[in-house]
Amino acid sequence: MSCVVVMPFSLWTLVLLHCSIVLVQAELSQDFSKCPDFFYRGIPPQGFIGASHQPICQRFRNQYHFATLYHRDHRVPLFSAYILRPANGKRPNSTWMYEPQLVFSRADPEMRPLPYPTMDNNIIESQAVHQDYKYSNYTKGHLNPSMHQETRTNRMATFTLTNIVPQRAGSNSGPWSQLELEVLKRFKRGCTGPMYVITGALPYKNTQRWVNNRVLIPEYMWSAYCCPSYNHNVSDHTYFPTFAAVGRNDRYSDQEIVPIKAQKKRSKVGYDVRRMSLEALEEVLTQRLGTPISLFQDQCQQQATTTPVPNELLEKVEEIA
Repeated sequence: MSCVVVMPFSLWTLVLLHCSIVLVQAELSQDFSKCPDFFYRGIPPQGFIGASHQPICQRFRNQYHFATLYHRDHRVPLFSAYILRPANGKRPNSTWMYEPQLVFSRADPEMRPLPYPTMDNNIIESQAVHQDYKYSNYTKGHLNPSMHQETRTNRMATFTLTNIVPQRAGSNSGPWSQLELEVLKRFKRGCTGPMYVITGALPYKNTQRWVNNRVLIPEYMWSAYCCPSYNHNVSDHTYFPTFAAVGRNDRYSDQEIVPIKAQKKRSKVGYDVRRMSLEALEEVLTQRLGTPISLFQDQCQQQATTTPVPNELLEKVEEIA
């Protein structure tokens, strides 16, 4: 015997509305469960804890391109994680985009071009916008650089302000840019599998400095990569399977973390980058953030695998026994 439940149209409407809200809200979550592939073994960095931290699976043209941990109150990312793939073309002249889900949690998960010339106040309140960087003496510093992404669509997706921090030009176009090129060269020369990269920004220790009284300025940039599968014949094993670096974003900061060296160009003096081991970087982050930080599961070390013994060999061993 079947049973048919008849409900008023208004009640059906409420049920459908509730279901649709639940389905859409699921896009903006408290973890990276929709884009775990950008992390080694699918496990995000450990230790970055905060009520204002918002995980974002960066989605553009119906595809996830990288992952970002965004600080809502500071209006900057703490880090962006991606898989390095050398660009197959030039840096695009892309339109800058914003993250609709930071404006309204039930918004479409696709990043959208920033509206021009008028700007919705809800966008301005939820994240950084063009006006924040205008006349600020800071450039828009990519954490996930476009030239570490393969296709044009991949590269366009990096031009979102949720992937950007205020970075001094002397760093952005100088020593930090050189580091990005070095990492790219190491991938081409040594990696035989994917290279997982995490790049972030480190705020000042005792004070907070802001652009436009809205966007937090980092004192340092940092980056680390994990290349679990690499060519063991490479000349310098120091760079595999992991390596890391910290770069100065303030030429007048003390030299405790990154010493200053002589530069050929005066405009680059004070924006040095210190290369270091993954363990050294994690120690720097742990001391500065006041909590233990682990960037890659098991320090990016592949677990040993056991080769199965053929059945024929087992049979011979049994015969001998």
